[in-house]
Amino acid sequence: MNLYKSDKVRFISGLIFILIIYTTYYVFFLENSSLVIPSKIRHVIKFLATIAVYLVGTFHLGQLKDKWMSLIWHLVHISGLFIITFLGLFDWFITEISLNLRLFANSIQEILISPLLYLAMGLINTTFKKPQSQ
Repeated sequence: MNLYKSDKVRFISGLIFILIIYTTYYVFFLENSSLVIPSKIRHVIKFLATIAVYLVGTFHLGQLKDKWMSLIWHLVHISGLFIITFLGLFDWFITEISLNLRLFANSIQEILISPLLYLAMGLINTTFKKPQSQ
């Protein structure tokens, strides 16, 4: 059973899902100044938003014909998740990390949840896609 009729529809639907997660994360969590929560819960919410984007991208890019897109997606996200998980666990269990490391972790997390990575992979795919020989 095919859920999507084409790779283009699959890619666009993945982009829409990532945009919804990204927008919800920013509107209801990051830019909400009235939200007062402990830092550990804030870490968990950030991590779950990143995992959600990773899973959406894995589902939608993993079924495409071009397997290299899925490979790059996994490589970028797993390495980024490893870095922010390490820094988060260091912050939780050893000592509070410096402001520079915190900003570095926030930058990595921003790259991972941003729809720009997903969109850039789609643009690169269309650029390098070879025309079908008839």
